[in-house]
Amino acid sequence: MFTGIIEEVGYVSRIHTVGRTQVLAIGCQKVLEGTKLGDSIAVNGVCLTVTKIDHGIFYADVMPETYQRTCLRFLRSGDPVNLERAMSLGDRIGGHFVQGHVDGVAILIKQQPAENAVLFQFEIESNWTQFMIPKGSIAINGTSLTLIEVKDTTFSVSLIPHTMRETQFGSLVAGDRVNIECDMMAKYIAKWTGIHSETAISSDGVQYTTLQRAGFL
Repeated sequence: MFTGIIEEVGYVSRIHTVGRTQVLAIGCQKVLEGTKLGDSIAVNGVCLTVTKIDHGIFYADVMPETYQRTCLRFLRSGDPVNLERAMSLGDRIGGHFVQGHVDGVAILIKQQPAENAVLFQFEIESNWTQFMIPKGSIAINGTSLTLIEVKDTTFSVSLIPHTMRETQFGSLVAGDRVNIECDMMAKYIAKWTGIHSETAISSDGVQYTTLQRAGFL
């Protein structure tokens, strides 16, 4: 479990790709403090297991499911990556609960200054925007952000200068792909209420539309 508060921007030292698998070598400093083999580190929002540590570099395996679902497969040597260690009990949660389980990939459409901030607009498949609401939370490349605007296939977030400096958002350009994790509470609520089908029936036989008409939903 993570908070979406990026601790460090590392870099891709080496990549070894075989079929739909990878071994990533990530150069960094801060996130290696206290880290041991088997620990979890989020790399651009993807929860990966540390398999080796060697002179300021940690290694992690990327399995086929992760390779297909995320944009880690587009990384190249030298690319900057957002890094965060798994949270500890007692830590402050400055962002929101982030699992490191990426839902899909979005594409940056444009970015533009907005007084003391920068507005980023992304495009994504419509089946993911149903889990987004304005002022709700979203993790983009592992960064906890607040949604500003949500449409059918696009959404926007606004970044303050501090976030631009402390993450790799400052290096993004139009056309770049990013990992997206929707708020897990939104996904659970959608599952429980049968948002995928207005005729969904609960375990006791009550239809979703019946509850809606009665004012319970």
